[in-house]
Amino acid sequence: MKRSNNVKNLTVICLAGIIAFTMMACSKNQESKSQVIIIEENEEKVVNFFSPMEKSNPNLENLARSASERTLIMAEEKLGLKVAYKTYTAENYQDKTYDEVALDRARNNMDDMYLLNPDVIQILGEEDKLMDLSDLENVKNLREVVKTANVINGKLVAIPQEIVAYGLFINKDMFDQYQIPLPETPEDFLECCRIFQENGIETPVGANRWWLETFVFAQAYADLYNGENTEAEIAALNSGEKKYSEYMRPGFEFLQELIDRGYIDAEKAYVSEAIEGEGPDFLAQKTPIVMAYWGAANTKTSYGNPDFTMQVIGFPSSRGQMPVVPMTGYGISADAEHAEDAKKILNEIVSDEALQVYAEINQVISPSKNVEVDCIPALEPLKEKIKEDVYVLGANPNMKLEQWGNTCLIVRKLLNGATVEECMAEFDRLQEETLDK
Repeated sequence: MKRSNNVKNLTVICLAGIIAFTMMACSKNQESKSQVIIIEENEEKVVNFFSPMEKSNPNLENLARSASERTLIMAEEKLGLKVAYKTYTAENYQDKTYDEVALDRARNNMDDMYLLNPDVIQILGEEDKLMDLSDLENVKNLREVVKTANVINGKLVAIPQEIVAYGLFINKDMFDQYQIPLPETPEDFLECCRIFQENGIETPVGANRWWLETFVFAQAYADLYNGENTEAEIAALNSGEKKYSEYMRPGFEFLQELIDRGYIDAEKAYVSEAIEGEGPDFLAQKTPIVMAYWGAANTKTSYGNPDFTMQVIGFPSSRGQMPVVPMTGYGISADAEHAEDAKKILNEIVSDEALQVYAEINQVISPSKNVEVDCIPALEPLKEKIKEDVYVLGANPNMKLEQWGNTCLIVRKLLNGATVEECMAEFDRLQEETLDK
């Protein structure tokens, strides 16, 4: 299988856990206008770090947070520097998103270092608000695809701590109970849901307001990323020769069918936070299928300790089970007040030593070509797909139209009653708007 140089081998990337995704995302969310509370720790501020996580309570177990925090502490101790955490809390889904706050702070140069989601990385990279990190010593250890996938306008603007894939979390016991094979294609998936519903499971798919776009990406870009014309197809999209709506339509029609058949509760999904909304029913074995990111399978506060056999597989596509990989990462403000110290801190947390610690704690795929760790059995199907170079990207800075955030918001329009045609018209409008810039 051939790919463009921009997307071969492993994949574009996620960082410090998906903590950013669980607090999630869509930086363009216009519904979020409520109060945002910024929390600043009273420490000597040498490197100011804006993140969705404050320093943790030692009695509270959260592997993703503790792994990231531990690597920051390693960097502090080695360099004799201090990292001042800044974060925020949102009281409910109507409050401003983390991304909205991060965009505002980065544009106003309020911090030195940021943990950023994919749409925000692309926006800030294109606005030249993020520093070029390519001269960091430990960049040489990163997988080539990690570096390529985080380059915007010739600059390496973000670096992750892990390569994270999204997949379908399956209650394998329930599939076995009804003798249902694990789905490969969209048609297989619909059949699974039909059988579950006929056996009394009212809503087979647990969903939230952030992650249903993963179904869309798997179907939209299965051929683009796993065929032989990746660069040419992206170039055609960037020029306007091809429309994003042509790629997106099958995924949106699929989601609409899931809603129409009652396999997804659109009203509940529209207001549900990630994992908080669908997680309890999945763990209680009322819902056999949810979607989540790699790290959720390792975290006890998410899906790391179910009372059933769990498997994590790719999303249904024309090419079979397909992992979806977005990108988050650490970035440094282009005009950071403590630029050199911030670069030293970031260089240390992406060192092989720190990435080994992070990968061992979280059992994730490392962005360093020198770091390898085992994963839990539930994640093996997803890991094998990625090792086979089978995936689609949920975020790609080589596409002029930002993918993750825009698709998320348009899926939410579908959940709120918009038609597929209206959603496709929105993609066309955004594409025209992007081309006019």
